[in-house]
Amino acid sequence: MGKSKLPTILRVEVNNPIRESLVDKPSETANGFFKAAYASIRRLLSGREVDGSSRSEEEEKVYSWLYALALSRNSLIFEYVESTERGLSFTEAERRLKEHGPNAPVEYTSPSWWRLLSNAFFHPFNIILIVLSTLSYITSDTTNGCIMLVLVSISVALRFYQEFASAKAALKLSEFLRYPVKVQRCAGRVIQTELIVQVDQRDIVPGDIIHFEPGDLFPGDVRLITSKQLVVSQSSLTGESAMVDKAADVREDRSTPLLELKNICFMGTSVVAGSGTGLVVSTGSKTYMSTMFSSLGKQKPPDDFEIGIRHLSYVLIGVMLVITTIIGFTDYFTSYYLSETLIFSISVASALTPQMLPLIINTSLAKGALAMAKERCIVKSVTAIRGMGSMDILCVDKTGTLTMNRVVVVTHIDAWGSSNEDVLRFAFLNAYFKSEQKNPLDDAILAFVYTNGYRFQHSKYMKTDEIPFDFVRRRVSVILETASSEEDRKQRSLERYVVTKGALEEVIEISKFIANADGQAITSFSSEDYQRIQKMGQELSDDGLRVLGVAMKRLKVQPKDGRKAAISDESDMVFLGMVTFYDPPKDTAKQALWRLAEQGVKPKVLTGDSLHLAIRVCKEVGIKTTHVTTGPDLELLDHEAFHETVKAATVLARLTPTQKLRVVQSLQTVGDHIVGFLGDGINDSLVLEGANVGISVDSGASVSKNLADIILLEKDLNVLAAGVEQGRLNFGNTMKYIKMSVIANIGAVLSLLIAISFLGFEPLTPRQLVTQNFLYSLGQIAIPWDNMDDEYVRTPQRWSRKRLPMFILWNAPVCSMCDIATLLFLWFYYQANSVAEMKLFRSALFVEGLLMQTLIIHLIRTKKIPFIQAVASWPLICSTIVISAIAITFPLTPIGQVMGLVSLPWTYYGFLVVLFLGYFTVGQSVKMLYIFVYKQWL
Repeated sequence: MGKSKLPTILRVEVNNPIRESLVDKPSETANGFFKAAYASIRRLLSGREVDGSSRSEEEEKVYSWLYALALSRNSLIFEYVESTERGLSFTEAERRLKEHGPNAPVEYTSPSWWRLLSNAFFHPFNIILIVLSTLSYITSDTTNGCIMLVLVSISVALRFYQEFASAKAALKLSEFLRYPVKVQRCAGRVIQTELIVQVDQRDIVPGDIIHFEPGDLFPGDVRLITSKQLVVSQSSLTGESAMVDKAADVREDRSTPLLELKNICFMGTSVVAGSGTGLVVSTGSKTYMSTMFSSLGKQKPPDDFEIGIRHLSYVLIGVMLVITTIIGFTDYFTSYYLSETLIFSISVASALTPQMLPLIINTSLAKGALAMAKERCIVKSVTAIRGMGSMDILCVDKTGTLTMNRVVVVTHIDAWGSSNEDVLRFAFLNAYFKSEQKNPLDDAILAFVYTNGYRFQHSKYMKTDEIPFDFVRRRVSVILETASSEEDRKQRSLERYVVTKGALEEVIEISKFIANADGQAITSFSSEDYQRIQKMGQELSDDGLRVLGVAMKRLKVQPKDGRKAAISDESDMVFLGMVTFYDPPKDTAKQALWRLAEQGVKPKVLTGDSLHLAIRVCKEVGIKTTHVTTGPDLELLDHEAFHETVKAATVLARLTPTQKLRVVQSLQTVGDHIVGFLGDGINDSLVLEGANVGISVDSGASVSKNLADIILLEKDLNVLAAGVEQGRLNFGNTMKYIKMSVIANIGAVLSLLIAISFLGFEPLTPRQLVTQNFLYSLGQIAIPWDNMDDEYVRTPQRWSRKRLPMFILWNAPVCSMCDIATLLFLWFYYQANSVAEMKLFRSALFVEGLLMQTLIIHLIRTKKIPFIQAVASWPLICSTIVISAIAITFPLTPIGQVMGLVSLPWTYYGFLVVLFLGYFTVGQSVKMLYIFVYKQWL
């Protein structure tokens, strides 16, 4: 009989092309950098985004490789990894370790501090300020140069600190898995001997045969060779506590979901019960776990706000070059003084730049972080606060987030579905006397009995023995003795019971009788009883309940019977009924979800748990369940169907970590949503990195906390609702400053251009212009402490490339009109149009410009009528009063006189009152028309 052939795509040839085509990446190192750079340029030019509708190329290779091994017979699997049934030799293992490298799911190299510093330094906005500062120093304008350098230093220091802290957190992933592994190696040149040695997990290579027992972690992806009652925990991958049975002698098919393959065990999962041997088929970056970690640091979506600020910087550079060039030439051909022209041009460029922007942004973020700290929330990345303000979808896990993460007893029923106290009594006795492996279900039974006033008199019973729980039987039994009366107790006439509690199907299997509904008689367990109980148990499970069966039987008591209990005692039992459990929703969950819904944030549940349980929880907290799906169902969909399903579904259950990431990516790219994700497990690491806002909890895994942007000290969604409000407040105040400063600066500079074209002198000296800009900027420091309209914080806020240009086009001319009106008033009323009246003209323009730039914030900050329908916060009001007072009195001060300013006639201040009343009237009219056209303001 000939040797069986492998499938065509997996036929073993020289140099093992199977491995190369399915898993391995090319090992070329000489051209690696150039290929990586070329690939980056191609991705940049293509502009293609990862939309999550399909697996990545690396994931496909891992999936294909593992399925190929799962579908093959044990006799063929060694050929895939070029190993033998005896294991690898020490020499071959050492060679493979050099070839494949250390066995870690991801190798992360922390970027050097100077690279992080350069990234923080080379930002267009910083470059603008540095260039202007340098030119200021060259032209002896040291005051202006110092101010701009201080602002740059603050911005660079804050950004460097944030990125350096993130890099340190990511570096901790390299220490994720370190433990010894029992490996079978062969030694000897002539006669080879099989040896069992302990090897560090990082030194495991493909082809190694490992031996495992309870408590061991799998060091790589493993194809089972032998197994004995093997039960594995995959919570590190799925986040769910349910155990999984594994078996070596199973032939799988392609329709089985990857994590449900019986003969494949995955890196990072652990052995709960049983033992066996396995062939390591993948290590390091070729494992399934690597698909969770390999994208860390790469998947974080771009921040719309940062992109918008960068584009705004480019626009300001262009506008600055054009306007300052025009003003410079105009001023030169008027005065013919090159040095003064250069200083004046630099001052104009400085006036065009919103110099306080870094300080306003970082102050707003810091203020938001302090406010969230009071809500017992640690903000690791302050920019995440702004992301929460833009967030319109929050993806959450079920366990511990929506639920209390603490089970309670729901019902205790007999075989006919009626409430039965005997069922609860014997379940209580089992839980009370059980001494090994106490679990939350036992605590739930005890708590239910004590809090509901049941008195089952456990003191009348005495435990003689126990048959502990294991993952094969999935039940636990206690042996109890009791006397029916005091006389019997004195005469040592005792009754002995076996009381069993466990998985329903396992308890039914050992039951031969069934207690009648009245509890007074027992009958034989019939097939009709079996079908009825199984159907009832399935319905309860489908309703999201955990179901345990309860059974008991009497044992004959022999005098001086010292026999120990045995598993054989669990036979011919009397089935009593079932106890159901449930992890109830938190009292605050429904209220918090309602608050988030009012703020325009839609919840989606992404869980690895069963669909029925997730649906039950969601119904109780008010999440719609009309559209639900599961991970295996998503795998069968094409691109369009995948995106449509993700868009419509509110509950997505039985998801793997990579499927969670794909769901989030679909929402971000195709749905154009800002997505937050709340998770606390190792399995959530990938999606925490990929979400716009990653949120973990203090009790979560260290890796998830390292990668999260925000850490909740309590699992309470109300904290997130408060964070959303803080984010929108932060975003709104920042946009106030950006829009106000840009339109005020552009309007003022355009006015200067007009004035210098008709006057024979500079409208303001460079020193006056810089002082005016400094005082105006000083007055804006209070903006982060301002409030926002209630309507604004109820909707998600995002940067829009189209809105800012249109906002400038509508509002900047209003500012210019006021400046032009001032110029005309000075020209015709005071005849201040000659060099002789130059000081009066400059003093008047200095005061008007500073007052205009100070008062404009009150028009911009709200869509309502300022001072009538909406009043600013008291810090901003105080700031406005102080700067306005300085503007009015500054020409009278010695400093003002040194700068060439003179006192102004009282009639001019009367004109300013009329001017600003007209400005607010016209500005409010333009605002209302703008809102009518674009349906929004800030």
